[in-house]
Amino acid sequence: MTETVLFSETIPGGASWSMRVRRGNGIRLVDLEGGANASVLLHRADDPLERYNLPDTLKAQFIAYITAPFVLYSDMGHVLASVVHDNLGWHDTITGASDAEGVLAKFGEGTYQSMKNDRHTNARDHFLVELGKYGLGERDLVPPVNFFTKVAPSEDGALSFVEGHSHAGASVTLRMEMDVLVTISVTPHPMDPSTTWKPKPVMVDVLKFLPPCVDDASRTVREQNRRGFALTERLYL
Repeated sequence: MTETVLFSETIPGGASWSMRVRRGNGIRLVDLEGGANASVLLHRADDPLERYNLPDTLKAQFIAYITAPFVLYSDMGHVLASVVHDNLGWHDTITGASDAEGVLAKFGEGTYQSMKNDRHTNARDHFLVELGKYGLGERDLVPPVNFFTKVAPSEDGALSFVEGHSHAGASVTLRMEMDVLVTISVTPHPMDPSTTWKPKPVMVDVLKFLPPCVDDASRTVREQNRRGFALTERLYL
């Protein structure tokens, strides 16, 4: 085994989660029932002004979606996390996350007073609640990675939500290359056409990894990644 499970926790559909995950540890996300969406933000734990950067992640690696063995770059050119395993093959990172207005328009009223724990929630509010626990706020919001969701372009460039993309047991594993604050919202993707409120749960395994080897796939998949890892490792000399 290259990793050890430190603990596991299930995030119910419609709920959120956050944790500081140390360099050399990581998380495995598992879609327990199929059809889940986990919107994820990454911030550098000791200096959260540095955070996940969508444009740099895609252009540096010549990709349009997230899968193994690619990495997630910060806005300072450091490698925040590596995708070391993925049995799904496509995770969206270009179409943003849900907000209160969009959820209200699609699903109607769903307050705690009327629905209790089945109330309608959204990723933006989740992010603000979770980030607030660490002294962060609106200025720290950036476009997330939407794990388990596929949004594909047509020949004319239009984007469409791919229904039935994620199956029960689909999983993706991130190894943290820095100390990272991970924030997760398990809420429907804003482009999901379903108007029935039924967000699916996601399990989080927190993992401890063995140190990666010099020919680690995330390091070697693109020449830019070698430079990104070298720059990141300078922080920890």
